[in-house]
Amino acid sequence: MSPRRTPAPQGAPWIPPSETEQLLYEAGLRGDVAEQIRVLAGAELFIGAPKADVDARPDNVYWPPQQAGKGLLVRPLLTRGMLPPWHPEWVFHQVTLRWVAEFTWRDPRLLLAVNGGTPGQLLLPTAPEHRAGWLRVYAEKERGSGDRFVALRHGPLHGPLAFGLACGVHLAFGNGVPWNDVGSAYMGYTDELDTLRDSWGVTDHGGWRKELDALLDGRNSPPEPDFALRIREELRVARGAAPSPDEWRETAAGHAQDLGASPVTVRHIEELVRRILRYEARFRADGLLPPDGRVRKTVAYDYGRAVNLARWGLSARFCAPPEAEQAIVHAGALARSAYGSWQEYSTGYALGRVLRFDGEEYGPFHEQNVAAHRVLTEHEGSPWRNIPWR
Repeated sequence: MSPRRTPAPQGAPWIPPSETEQLLYEAGLRGDVAEQIRVLAGAELFIGAPKADVDARPDNVYWPPQQAGKGLLVRPLLTRGMLPPWHPEWVFHQVTLRWVAEFTWRDPRLLLAVNGGTPGQLLLPTAPEHRAGWLRVYAEKERGSGDRFVALRHGPLHGPLAFGLACGVHLAFGNGVPWNDVGSAYMGYTDELDTLRDSWGVTDHGGWRKELDALLDGRNSPPEPDFALRIREELRVARGAAPSPDEWRETAAGHAQDLGASPVTVRHIEELVRRILRYEARFRADGLLPPDGRVRKTVAYDYGRAVNLARWGLSARFCAPPEAEQAIVHAGALARSAYGSWQEYSTGYALGRVLRFDGEEYGPFHEQNVAAHRVLTEHEGSPWRNIPWR
């Protein structure tokens, strides 16, 4: 049996934990099943399972029917906001309404129970004609899908943990997950294991901790960008004004040479300065920087990924909540000491990311930075609008 959320005190009004549950609940009160299906088509959906069973058969989603009240036979499904508290031996597959519709439903008595046992529960018949309708709605929703800003009402909204989570919001926004959730799942459990193994080489707690510490120490990203940016800041402070591009490039190259860098590295530093200047010009054109703005550090990219790696490790059961939360708070404190505002932090993150992966194509990595920056600086529910930097 899956862990359960602690019910609200008797008589207390039920507060839907996120917009998804609220929309489902309100549509249910109106008897609007069609709207409930539309909400499910765009929602994050999860199936719980014992960790030992999933580890034994990672490619097989075992979804057995369960007895519900009044003799009903159901397959349970949860939306993100209704996931129970983190448990080391209970994990979740993330699925879509399309996957649910295409699952094998042999017994005509079976119902789909969404958030069963809650005030917002939804029981749906699963006959072929019903599931064909789900597929049509999902196809329409899929065509209009895009980046979404998501938050949980019962998640951290203020304080050090919320601040740290807000430092990881770029990736949370891009992945369409709540920015302030430190709980049972980030994505699906097996998805998390695959991503950590394939992208990070992480397969256990020790490997996860090693990568996390490298991010918190600012050692994951190449050191050259912050070396070059530090030279510009030193010149600016010494002269009382920003150096010219030529002065910055020559000084950075000369300093690298004085430190014993090879001719190849010196040329790399010179070209890096040129690349940074071109990216900053594009950032100004796209609204990430003000007309006279500049980026001082790119270490934000490591700190932002540290927040998410902590969440991924928790979802993969490589750590428990206290260790993940401690790392997230630490990342937030490091970010606060390195930057002066959310906007400054965001542009540092953006530059670190495009220097690492974009190759001056101004493609998806840059476009995602711009989309996240605009939403997070303008959306009234953004943590950047509600959590002071200082």
